[in-house]
Amino acid sequence: MTPLDREPLFELLTQCQHSGWAGQLREHCRTRFDVGQHGMLPQWLEALEQLPEVYGSNVDGSQDAVRVTGSPSGTSPDQLRSLLMQFHPWRKGPFEFAGLSIDTEWRSDLKWQRLEHAVEFRGRSVLDVGCGNGYYGWRMLSAGADLVVGLDPFLLYVLQFEVFRRYWSGDERHFVLPLSDTDLTDRLEFFDTACSMGVLYHRTSPIDHLQTLRSALRPQGQLILETLVIRDDAETVLVPERRYAKMRNVWFIPSIPMLERWLARTGFRNVQILDVTATTQEEQRRTEWMTFESLEDFLDPADSTRTVEGYPGPVRALLTAERS
Repeated sequence: MTPLDREPLFELLTQCQHSGWAGQLREHCRTRFDVGQHGMLPQWLEALEQLPEVYGSNVDGSQDAVRVTGSPSGTSPDQLRSLLMQFHPWRKGPFEFAGLSIDTEWRSDLKWQRLEHAVEFRGRSVLDVGCGNGYYGWRMLSAGADLVVGLDPFLLYVLQFEVFRRYWSGDERHFVLPLSDTDLTDRLEFFDTACSMGVLYHRTSPIDHLQTLRSALRPQGQLILETLVIRDDAETVLVPERRYAKMRNVWFIPSIPMLERWLARTGFRNVQILDVTATTQEEQRRTEWMTFESLEDFLDPADSTRTVEGYPGPVRALLTAERS
């Protein structure tokens, strides 16, 4: 398969009577994948071409680490590690490449464990907004999803997805596009399931984000939402003064009652809270595959329940809801 080629997806959408949306996506991808638009893209593409042939390769998403299986040829473990480090930082995972472990910043498998037994993916078409490098998409595919379309505007994460996509041996049913939810067509009504995990609090308008997700779903479609929340029984919301946990792009952190109000106002019902968990260094930490600052640098060193700015530390709620 050709790196960055998304024609199998566009052809599938055309067969599903969405040729107009397929044309829009094709044009968006042509623009975003233009080598003149990102200075690192040629280097990443060259690193992709240097990855080894793997005899009997496939991608296995059934375990905690999404794995390329098979036997690589002509590349030592040190050479392989050096190639994969050209895609640093690796944030979502873990992954394994022919025996080489990629210990990512986030233990995304822990979030998946909170989700996998509560949601049915078999036979469903899934939209994964803010998907990063596609870790969850591989897990969803292994859980029986018919189609997974991930959106993430950061080209590095799209190229990390390409590292594994090139070793997939079956029909293409998992795609990551260099886009965000704002690139979606209004009233799409195409997907059975829409996932937004770790995106809502980055949006200057969380209501617009929820309305976009609803519009992408078929009637009675399912929303999977994971977001920062504050522990408060009242309908309230935290708006950080400047930064939250050193992040500039955190705008609204609701309480669960406020989040339920937002969901009701945007056309969702049957809200089910699956999990509420404080983020710890077991789940998010610096590793050799992600050497920048991580959770321990974002928390008050004298009180790990507070951020360095003095706000309550990160707590994440995972829930499902149904489009009404």
